[in-house]
Amino acid sequence: MDLRKVRNIGISAHIDSGKTTLSERILFYAGRIHKIEDVRGGGDGATMDHMELEKERGITITSAATSLEWNKYKINLIDTPGHVDFTVEVERSLRVLDGAILVLCSVGGVQSQSMTVDRQMKRYHVPRLAFINKMDRTGANPDSVVKQVREKLVPNAVLMQLPIGKEDKFEGVIDLVTMKAYYFDGSNGENVRAEEIPAALKEEAAEARQEMLEALSMYSDELMEALLGEEEISEQTIHEVTRHAVIEQEFCPVFLGSAFKNKGVQLLLDAITRYLPSPTEVTNTGNNPKEPGEKMKLDPDPKKPFVGMAFKIVDDEYGQLTYTRVYQGTVSKGEQYYNQRTGRKERFSRIVRMHSNKREEIDSASAGDIVAIMGIDCASGDTYCSEPNYCTLENIYVAEPVIKMSVTPLSRDNSDKLSKALQRFRKEDPTFHVFTDDETGETVIAGMGELHLEIYVERIKREYGVEVEVGAPKVSYRESGTTSFDFDHKRKKQTGGSGQYGHIVGTMAPMTDEDRAAMEKADELLFVDKVTGGRIPKNFIPAIEKGFRNMLAKGPVAGYPVVGVKITLLDGTYHDVDSSDMAFMLTAQECFREHFNRMKPVLLEPIMLTEIECPEPFQGSVVGQVSSKRGMIVSTDTNGGMTKIIAELPLAETFGYSTDLRSLTQGQGTFSMELHKYAPVPSNIQMEIVEERKRELQPA
Repeated sequence: MDLRKVRNIGISAHIDSGKTTLSERILFYAGRIHKIEDVRGGGDGATMDHMELEKERGITITSAATSLEWNKYKINLIDTPGHVDFTVEVERSLRVLDGAILVLCSVGGVQSQSMTVDRQMKRYHVPRLAFINKMDRTGANPDSVVKQVREKLVPNAVLMQLPIGKEDKFEGVIDLVTMKAYYFDGSNGENVRAEEIPAALKEEAAEARQEMLEALSMYSDELMEALLGEEEISEQTIHEVTRHAVIEQEFCPVFLGSAFKNKGVQLLLDAITRYLPSPTEVTNTGNNPKEPGEKMKLDPDPKKPFVGMAFKIVDDEYGQLTYTRVYQGTVSKGEQYYNQRTGRKERFSRIVRMHSNKREEIDSASAGDIVAIMGIDCASGDTYCSEPNYCTLENIYVAEPVIKMSVTPLSRDNSDKLSKALQRFRKEDPTFHVFTDDETGETVIAGMGELHLEIYVERIKREYGVEVEVGAPKVSYRESGTTSFDFDHKRKKQTGGSGQYGHIVGTMAPMTDEDRAAMEKADELLFVDKVTGGRIPKNFIPAIEKGFRNMLAKGPVAGYPVVGVKITLLDGTYHDVDSSDMAFMLTAQECFREHFNRMKPVLLEPIMLTEIECPEPFQGSVVGQVSSKRGMIVSTDTNGGMTKIIAELPLAETFGYSTDLRSLTQGQGTFSMELHKYAPVPSNIQMEIVEERKRELQPA
């Protein structure tokens, strides 16, 4: 396998931008499938949406992987969900991919989830192309979409094509590199026809080409000189400069089409092979356990020691299927490899190449490949190597859950089945949490949104045959201090034998934005040790931090987790005999318990960034309802009779909102939301929550 001809790419976008429809067309034109199916409607459903629930709802729930060939290039493709509830699927896919396609709707443009996906691509340094889909829709406006991309996502986004006609008159595209018009003939647009540019569009195309070349000249002195000298610029030069700028993540070429109407997809496939990087052009690094803090470069060389990442886990009737990206070396069937986290040696009994939910057995896979392994027991994000303690890969970012609900099996006989289902889902999805409420003894599930938990409840029913009773959704509130104070706390306990002595002095304060920005991962506590002169021996400091951390699980306001606290330890004293790790840990716990109230703690609630789309006549009533739900309007934008409203809305007010919105807009309104921030709850509502929490915690 020539690695230079391999592309590992993902398709990501806002809900309903046409990702799965696009991947269906890509598979068809590459000869991987022989019949196009629709995402919604009859038939077998889209290839990449293989779950029954996905077919019924017309949405993607889990990312699906496949591989195909296009012009002698091998493409590993992952189709990801659009709903923010399933954001971990996008997160872990982008973690292991070398390039991505950001799909945008020609009418909706840059929407809230497009911005989330863009942030994820930047987090993992993934080069991307943009594809403006649904060019056949009424109100299609690619210029407006590109303008939004430049303002909100990538400053250097430039059209590489122009549309021939728009909306229902969309016929094809003009390629600004070859300066040819392309049409897509045949019942499924399989025959690509190149023609001269229509006379009416020649001038516009020449201007757009000039704009494209000027944008590209920023990345090449040779191109800049040729432009200034008004020389002819070859297609090869344009391709090379574009490729270099895309791989450096400085430039985003924008392509046009309509996946549903079978237009523009083949040219996008050409662009994928031309501009997105191969595994040899991407720098991947791992942590070297033998030299902490030192990075080791991973070479996509099949002869070097094997390094691979288990990025996604699926449990099915045949056992655990572990999706793995091979970064270095070769993995072979029947061989044994080391899990770097546990140190365990495991046998890779079977290696399969995935095509959605179908699998094809292979004997080995080498660097740059994405395959699935059967017969190993691991967690999402684990690194496997051919040698023990060789290399660990940077893990996947996992967001904290914002909503929880209790689940109880209707029949007590099904408790074991329910427990088995929940353990499986927890293993597969790091954003899905399961725990037992200490006070009520109920099993509680927590996740990223109502839809997220609703899908899992439905899967428990279908895949395990367990009917469950679901409690009302509850918001995951947090508690945090609002003012700082100085503490000076001494613990002195004398019993028979050695006593306990600990004395700590310092400050407790709310974290600032700078503190949060400086932390590598979101954390509830920032502990700063400023003790000098051995006033407290260094070996007792970790015990003090542990004592404070132990107290964060339940705050004093309503028993919710405490977040955003900065503790600075300045001074203290110790006793040669009576001081110990345990003594100092208990001192810190006691200090927090007795003094945290002096920080004047408040409840924080999750605020969702909500994007609502509705016909213009309903704008007034939708805005009014958002305000009545304690929401704050961020912006409103009207385009082609549709209004896009972006608002910040407390999660507690969004339960059942889809029904409210449908009744307000005669069924024509849609909305999507994602976690934006945590903010203090108004005092009157805080009192209600505290009262309700007290009732909940009272023994029956």
